[in-house]
Order: sequence, then structure tokens, then C-alpha cells
Amino acid sequence: MDRKPDNCRVEDALGILVGKWKPVILLYLLQEGTKRFSELKRNMPGITQKMLTKQLRELEDEDIILRVVYPQVPPKVEYSMTEYGRSLEPILEAMHEWGAKHTEHKIEKLHQLKSSS
Repeated sequence: MDRKPDNCRVEDALGILVGKWKPVILLYLLQEGTKRFSELKRNMPGITQKMLTKQLRELEDEDIILRVVYPQVPPKVEYSMTEYGRSLEPILEAMHEWGAKHTEHKIEKLHQLKSSS
């Protein structure tokens, strides 16, 4: 792998994954499987319908998730991970673990600062 800074592709990856809700959406779909729009919305009470739609469309455009519309009334729409999207699982897991360790590090650092003053 070419890791020279001028050939760095981290920015490309972050451009796809960055968004307050995208990692949460992806983790729900990875861990719980196919979900309807309303189920995702219910699991993320802080997200607006407009934002959820936007984030889902962006992930669909990148072939990370699959959107299936069933021709019925009322319309039924389901979202699931594509096989390609599943390749993100170890990356998201590593990011989660690093985030948890970083939070612990910050708390420990804060305790050290309070103890020394």
C-alpha cells in the first residue's frame, strides 16, 4: 500500500463516512440487519427525517447501503448493507474502540490535572 502523504486516501474515506449520523446508521444496519426507514428514525430520536433521508441517500450513492422499495400502499422501503458496505465493519469497530480509549484517556488526563492543582 502506498502511504505517501501526497497519495493519501484517508480524506476520500472520511468524505464518505463523516456525518454525525452515518456511523450510527451503519452500525445499526451491520448489527441488526435490514431496517425500515421508520425503524432507523425511531432508533435515532435526535435525527430529523430530512437528515436521515440525506444520510441514507449519500450512503446509497456510494454503494454502502441498499435501498429496496416495495410496490405497495403505503410504500414500504427497507435499507440494508451491501456486500461492499460490509467491508467497513472492521474499520468502524476499530474507530469505535479508538474513540472509547480516547475518551478514557481524556478523563484520565482531566483527573491528573485536578489532582496536581
